[in-house]
Order: sequence, then C-alpha cells, then structure tokens
Amino acid sequence: MYQIDISPEANDSPAENTVSETREWDPTSAQGQHAQPSSNKGKFAPKLPLASIPNLLILTYQSFGVVYGDLSTSPLYVYKSIFVGNMRNHQTPDAVFGAFSLIFWTLTLIPLLKYVIIVLSADDNGEGGTFALYSLLCRHAKFSLLTNQHASDEELRAYKYGISGHPSSSAALKRFLEKHKRVRTALLLVVLLGAGMVIGDGVVTPAMSVLSSVSGLHAARKYMPPSGVRTLACVILIGVFALQHCGTHRVGFLFAPVVILWLVSIFTIGIYNIIRWNPKVLYAFSPYYIIKFFRQSGKDGWISLGGVLLCITGTEAMFADLGHFSANSIRIGFIFLVYPCLVVQYLGQAAYLSKNISSISNGFYDSVPDNVFWPVFVISTLASIVASQAIISATFSIIMQCNGLGCFPRVKIVHTSKQIFGQIYIPEINWILMILTLAVAIAFEDTTNIGNAYGLAVMSVMFITTFLMALVMAFVWQKNILYAAGFLIFFWIIEASYLLPAFIKIPQGGWVSIVLSFMFIFVMFVWHYGTRRKYNYDLHNKVPLRWILGLGPSLGIARVPGIGLIYTELATGVPPIFSHFVTNLPAFHSVLVFVCVKSVQVPHVSADERFLVGRICPRPYRMYRCIVRYGYKDLQKDDMDFENLLLQSLAEFIQMEANEPQLSSPESMSYDGRMAVISSGVFESSTNSLIVLEDDDFDAMESIQSQTLQSLRAAYEDDENPGIRRRRVRFQVPESPALDPNMREELIDLIHAKEAGVTYIVGHSYVKARRSSSLLKKLVIDFGYSFLRRNCRGPPVALHIPHISLIEVGMIYHV
Repeated sequence: MYQIDISPEANDSPAENTVSETREWDPTSAQGQHAQPSSNKGKFAPKLPLASIPNLLILTYQSFGVVYGDLSTSPLYVYKSIFVGNMRNHQTPDAVFGAFSLIFWTLTLIPLLKYVIIVLSADDNGEGGTFALYSLLCRHAKFSLLTNQHASDEELRAYKYGISGHPSSSAALKRFLEKHKRVRTALLLVVLLGAGMVIGDGVVTPAMSVLSSVSGLHAARKYMPPSGVRTLACVILIGVFALQHCGTHRVGFLFAPVVILWLVSIFTIGIYNIIRWNPKVLYAFSPYYIIKFFRQSGKDGWISLGGVLLCITGTEAMFADLGHFSANSIRIGFIFLVYPCLVVQYLGQAAYLSKNISSISNGFYDSVPDNVFWPVFVISTLASIVASQAIISATFSIIMQCNGLGCFPRVKIVHTSKQIFGQIYIPEINWILMILTLAVAIAFEDTTNIGNAYGLAVMSVMFITTFLMALVMAFVWQKNILYAAGFLIFFWIIEASYLLPAFIKIPQGGWVSIVLSFMFIFVMFVWHYGTRRKYNYDLHNKVPLRWILGLGPSLGIARVPGIGLIYTELATGVPPIFSHFVTNLPAFHSVLVFVCVKSVQVPHVSADERFLVGRICPRPYRMYRCIVRYGYKDLQKDDMDFENLLLQSLAEFIQMEANEPQLSSPESMSYDGRMAVISSGVFESSTNSLIVLEDDDFDAMESIQSQTLQSLRAAYEDDENPGIRRRRVRFQVPESPALDPNMREELIDLIHAKEAGVTYIVGHSYVKARRSSSLLKKLVIDFGYSFLRRNCRGPPVALHIPHISLIEVGMIYHV
C-alpha cells in the first residue's frame, strides 16, 4: 500500500499531480505472462530461460493456426496479380525471374528484417499493433489526448519507464510535438487511420483468401461455374465467422496442423517444380533480374508492384496478433518454417511459369502435379480459412485496444482463454465483419479487384507502422535521432514504391479499403471526440468542495442507511450529477463512494494495484473515492465480490489513516487529495481491519435490509447468473482494545451501511451540442455521437451493475 497526493481542484493531467512514493517491480507478482518489468530498450532478442521453452513451443505451434494463414496462402494469387493489365505484354521467362526476385527481396526486407527482427521488439508489455505503439509513445511523452489520466497511473509496475535523466538527441522534436495540440491530434488521427485500415483488412482478407482457394475448381478443372464458386466461398466464410466464439486457442490447435501441412506441401511442390522444370531459376535470387525486369517493362513494371506487395499480406497480423502469443514464438515460426517454405514455393512456381507462360493466370494450381491436385486443393481451402482467422483475430485485438483507450464504442468483449490475456472474441464485431465480407465476396466477380483493395490496406498499415516505430526508437528506446530517421527513410522508400502503385489501382477495387477504413475511422473519431467533450463538461462543472463542506455532514438532507456508489468518469472532484441528485431528492445514503472505472495506458493492471482509495471531505461526512483501474486489454468482468472488495479496500484505507494520524490532520491533508493503492485485488477471508464470516458461519443474516428487497435481489441474481452463487459474507470489527475509537466507529458505520444494501447510481446522460456550435459540430454530436451512444452497450451493462440495485439520473450535457 502506498500513498499518492492529488491536487483536488487541479486539472486531471500528469503534469499537475505529484507522487509521494515509488514502488519497485516485484518479479514474483501475478501480473500475467505478458507484463515485463522493464522496457525493451531496443533489445531485439531477449534471453529465454530453459523452463519456458515448452510453453514457447506450444505457443509457436498455436501461432501457425492463427498468425500465418494469410501470409502462407499468398502463393495462390501473387503471380496472377503481377501479370495483369499491360503486364500481359511482358510475359517472358526473364520477367518471371524478375518477379520472383522482387518477391524474394520484399519478403526478406519487410516481414523478416522490419517486423520479425525490429518491430516485434516494440511490444507494449506483450501487446502489438498501432495502438500499442501509440500507448508506448504516450507513456514516454505528453502525446496523449485521453481523459482522466494522472500521476498515479505512472506508479503501475507495467508502466515501463524509459531512460530518465539522460539528454536525448530527439528532445527538441519531443518538445515540439508536446507543445502543439494540433500535432498531437494529427498523431492520433494517423493511429486511427492505421487501426481503420487493419479493420478494413479484416473485411477484405477473408473474401480474398477463400475466393482464391475455391476458384481453383473453376480455373483449373472447370468443374464449377463462377456463381457456384461464390456460393461455396460464402458458405465457407459463414463457417469461419461462426467458429470465432470457440476462441483463438481452440481455433489455433484445430488449424495449426492445416497450416503446417500446407507449408510442407507447397515446399515439396516448389522443390519438385525447380528440379522438374528449370533449375536455372536459382539465378533469380540476384537483384540483377529486378533491374532487368524494370528495364523491359518500364512503367508497367512499376504499376505491377501493386501485385508484388500481395506476397507480404498478413505480415501486419504478426504484430497485431502479438497479444495472442509472444514475440519469440512468432519469430521461431516465421524464421524456421514459414519463410523458407514461401521462398521455395515462389521459386518453384517461377521455374514452372518460365516454361509455361500461358499458365500465369492460374499459376499455382497448374504447377501442382495432377496426381496430388485434389489433396492440395482441399488443404489450400482449409488453409484459406486459417488465413481469414489471422486478420479476424488481429481485428478483435485492435478494437479491444481502441475500446480500452476510449476510441471505440462499448462492445461486448469475451476472453476465451484463462492463460493468455489477449485471446478474445467480440460478437458484435464478428457479425459485422461477416456481413461486410459476404458483401465483398458477392459484389466482386474477379479476385484481382479484391486484391487491389487488399494490397492498399496492407501497405497503408505498414507505412503507418514504420512512422510510429521511428518515433518509438527516438522517444522510448531513446536511440539517436539519426538512427530513427535512417530506419524511417529506408523503409518508407521501399514501402512508398509499393504504396503508390496501390493508389493508382483505387478505381479498380482499391476504393473498397478506403471506404471501409474511413467508415471505421469516422466511428472511432466521433466516439473519441464526443467522449472527450462530455468529460471536459464534467471537469469544468465540478461541484465546489466548499459548497459540500457548507452543507455539513448531513448534506442538508436525510442520510439513510446504505452505501451509494456514484459512478463518474472524474478521477478528482465531485461530478455535477451529484448536486443534481442532492437538489432533487430529499435523502441520500449514509456512506457515499464516488467510483471511477477507468482504462490506463498499459495493457494490464495487476489485481493488487487495481483499487486506488481516498477520502472526500472530513471523516464525519462518510464520503470516499475509489478509482478502479484496468489496462486497455483487461476484461472488466462481472466480479461477484466487487462490493466485498470495495468494503475491504475502504476498511484498509481507514486503518491506514488511523495508523498514520499525521496524514489525516487538517494541516497536512487536503480533502479529496490523499489516496492510497490498496492491495485488495483478491477477496481475503480476513484482514487486519475486518473479520470476514462466511454465510455458513452464522444462522441468519441480521440486516437492516427489508426481507422483500432481499428476496428480490436473490431472485434477480438467480435469473441473471443461473448456476453461479454470489458469495455471501458478513463483516465484523475485531475486538481489540488497541483499536482507535474513531476508527472503530467508522468501520461499524461502514459495515451497517453494507448490510443495509448497496445502491449503484449512474448518470443517464443526453449529450447535445450548444446552440452556438458550428453546423459540423452539431452533426457530429447530435447525430453521430448520439447514434453511437444509443446503439452501443450502456454504462450499467458495461460495468456489470445489477439492475435491481441501479438508479439512473438523467442529465443533459450541452457541450
């Protein structure tokens, strides 16, 4: 337990708060397997203890069923996508060799060098993706535009402080970015663009992978018309999305053998084609053939780079899916199996096509020997399903990060694994993706057009990741600014070479990615903008503490037995909803607790750091504050023991004040200022301040609460959670002569209030733009934000508040 001083009337920003104590990292704590005690500091290959090798191998095995499906199925359509349009006039053996050389060096420079060696080292306590990079940046510089963040968050063990006290060559750039709010807003928009592109990729990828696989029936053997191909693809896609509720770990174990078998198959076919058709294709590893390719094809060859980039589709999923596995498991899988199998398959396909130019439009299936065609076709179809899984899992991860950082409407998030934090399932998003994917699969007759949309989304995300990664190098790893600039320029030149041809293909299907990504970006930005405006309204209309003190301990109304939990987004101060409630009702609870459930810019918060407890007003008022902190990847689950945990935390705080009387003296303490982290993340059978009795330890629950209300709550709990019995306990104050009388009295009042019942008070807010607002702002707030609030999960549902104990207070916000 440690204390934190927070200025009661100050703005909720880290710069205006002070921390009185710092805790060191405890390596034995149950922070979760992804929580690391220190920053990576640019170390690309952390050492592995021998004891972790079996778990690492299991994660590596599972990763094949989730991460690599998209990347490993790209040989189905890459050569076909390169030689389209005017490139049909350049279909020569040398052009095929040049295409392979481009594919090889693209696979080597971007997935292997950039992602596997460098980017995977920039995980945020085990989490990956654009928002993970943004979270890292916000914790090491004042870039954040998120609400209710303050100094106490920096005391979390997972916060990962950077190298402090050392001058950095990037300090001037850092000050410039921190100083200009428009620049920080632009940075957030870039991050949202990256997230939107990943979600848009989650729509296009399944359609592209499944259609490319199933089209083998039509193109290679003419057994099925195009309409039949699309129908079969839609059936498979529906099955893919229907399996998502099983969880990543089950899907991974189910699909991993499919991908491994697929990789081994294409490796074997590649070796066969090299030996059978053209062993001289080995010369194509030389970059000389790239020069020769562009010399012969000119502008048409440059435009064909939009097809070459399809060989690295799925690479971003390695980083976005990092929370489902680990960096080392992904590295092992890619380096030792995925990369060599893909290189050999592309090489073998080039050997075949160099001798069979007319087969370029269906190069993969034509290069498969006739006697193994049907087994390969079945395996490729199953592998295409896995390819869809990779980006779907990445989409879930990105949306959960957006949701935790206040940039996406509240949705239901289901954790599907007790061992791995990041393995999740989001029902609403799953079915939305399914509908959009089916629409794309039905609307586009040619996979080439879908591939244009596919490539644009993938390369846009990579371009943004390179930019954010350079900032991480400069501000988090604190590398020399020239080092970060060199990384940025080198990879931006490469990626721009692919991105510009992809933009040229916007009219030929690329517009799909633009429309989908901007649709999700609009949703994210509108939600973030509206949420921030609502928070600022609460912040600037806080109830003055002097007004509450002037009312006296009774608050000018009757104080009835019970605990009132008032939910607010403010981490300091009293929200305006409180004065609205007090002035309209004649009575209030004897004990009041202002509860702030907030997300912080770390992936996970350990249970023993979750509760931050403090006092509002002097002791006779019986008014407290409790901040419940979650990481942006934590599950805010229905904790059956929340009320008991809260009571224990309050009792521990009261005992702390009694043991340190100087803290509670008026001279040394400002009300609504002193707070403490209470290590009560797990419900304990007994504490130093309270004795806990189980329901079986006494014959009857003597309670001030009415029998009618007790029966109603029992019936509600049985209906709401059938088969789950809420823990029923009773608290007692220990009989100790050394116990401070004031502390004993306050603890007894707290216990009596708990036995009388707990009421949850939540604001039912209506957010409207002011009359003087611009037309654009009125459209965003009155229509966009209001629509999202009406159609997402409400605060009581998201906070798992029992409806039998809920009071909603209506209030209009003019922002």
